[in-house]
Amino acid sequence: METKYIFVTGGVVSSLGKGIIAASMACLLKARGYRVTIQKFDPYINIDPGTLNPYEHGECYVTVDGHEADLDLGHYERFTNVQTTRANNVTTGRIYQSVIDKERRGDYLGKTVQIVPHITDEIKRNIKKLGNTGNFDFVITEIGGTVGDIESLPFIESVRQLRWELGNNCLCVHLTYVPYIAAAKELKTKPTQHSVKQLQEVGIQPDILVLRTEKNIPPEMRRKIAQFCNVSPDAVIQSIDVPSIYKVPLTMHEQHLDELVLRKTGITPEGEPHMAPWLRFLDKMDRAEKKVTIGLVGKYVELQDAYKSINESLFQAATYDDRKLDLRYIHSEKLNEDNVDETLRDLDGVIIAPGFGQRGIEGKFVALKWCREHDVPTFGICLGMQCMVIEFARNVLGLGEANSTEMNPSTPDNVIDLMEEQKSVSNMGGTMRLGAYECRLDPESRAAKAYGKTTVNERHRHRFEFNDDYRQRFEDAGMRCVGRNPETGLVEVVEIPGKRWFIGTQYHPEYSSTVLNPNPIFIDFVKAAIAYGEERGK
Repeated sequence: METKYIFVTGGVVSSLGKGIIAASMACLLKARGYRVTIQKFDPYINIDPGTLNPYEHGECYVTVDGHEADLDLGHYERFTNVQTTRANNVTTGRIYQSVIDKERRGDYLGKTVQIVPHITDEIKRNIKKLGNTGNFDFVITEIGGTVGDIESLPFIESVRQLRWELGNNCLCVHLTYVPYIAAAKELKTKPTQHSVKQLQEVGIQPDILVLRTEKNIPPEMRRKIAQFCNVSPDAVIQSIDVPSIYKVPLTMHEQHLDELVLRKTGITPEGEPHMAPWLRFLDKMDRAEKKVTIGLVGKYVELQDAYKSINESLFQAATYDDRKLDLRYIHSEKLNEDNVDETLRDLDGVIIAPGFGQRGIEGKFVALKWCREHDVPTFGICLGMQCMVIEFARNVLGLGEANSTEMNPSTPDNVIDLMEEQKSVSNMGGTMRLGAYECRLDPESRAAKAYGKTTVNERHRHRFEFNDDYRQRFEDAGMRCVGRNPETGLVEVVEIPGKRWFIGTQYHPEYSSTVLNPNPIFIDFVKAAIAYGEERGK
């Protein structure tokens, strides 16, 4: 069949959950047997989010091919089990960079380069790139920002043009907000009407409206919205608050969103989507009564989106281990020798978060020393793994000034050092060790037993590495280097076998954890935390 294109736009306010709605649609269509992928178009001028502060943008997600991407791609993968690539996330910056490069090469043969047609053509080319491969039945494209934003106008214009070019192979889903005015005890539809009007003014008539709401929208109000917005009454769907984002596909299916999409793209819906594995996960989630309490030590804990993939990986693992996740955020800048015992003693397990830079690093060392000495299940990811190495060097090997050259370039014991290939790098964007690389695990290691195999492929995002000159001293003292890249020899996993569970990974296993395929190392970590909690309970 010809590839169908679905555009998801947003109105009224940002942060309504366009990514979750797009991911839910993809989840349902995939469960019906269709080949589906999702892409995100972001209207900011940065080439990618790799150089953006997490306070600005939340987590930077990394695709298998080494592209730094918007965190919504994490939702896409978690909901669909389909890996994404650089083609799945495009920014205004990348569009303009491509057009300017073409202009410099003379590709436009001396013509004046303009927003229309050159920028819009480049946007359309990127939208259709995934469909042109022939590998997908549906390409769902989320347009970032809110209708009416100046910076998103070229994307909206490109969607308008594609609506005409693609005909019935294309539709637009518009997500808006229906606020509840508590003082008047009323839901208000006017913002939705204005949002749709703005979309119509730029030439796009939405086919389906999804209304984000905290309160149930009565049928007569939905009919009113349909009438004022030129949308069929059955195509006005509410997205009401639910206890978990993983229940959104079910609420969308209950309102026949997947059937609507099929019918409006010329396909007759047959049967029901195969959601049995998803439903088993939700059943486990709903049945879980006992808690597992995990502390996440990091410097961005005020903004939970900074650790979104870790949060979701822990939640998935806890659910499959029949537990409710009690995740406690611990600010590493505020952690010290005086309060560490009080802060960590009630936890079943501790994650030392990834990140960059000096801020909050000493609090991570304090947490790691306490966890190691009290034999608490501990998981260090990327910088968290490097902090494990530094703390061990200082407090076990007796190298009191051991450090990473990222934190102290003149440290006498650079147990963590800049990767050789990074020493000539001057640009910040897209120049780290990025994407999926192979790791060979020691067959006797706890990490290998967690994965159930000795070769894994996990995604990276770092510049610094374990300094192999110190490896023998670490191993003699009890910290083993149990995972290596077979080509470069880089150390990717360390662990202390004498502890209950004390593992650090240079890679980011959270990026590859999905609802239907949770990452095994998170499952094993949470199992160890549960066992430790039960042991303490006795």
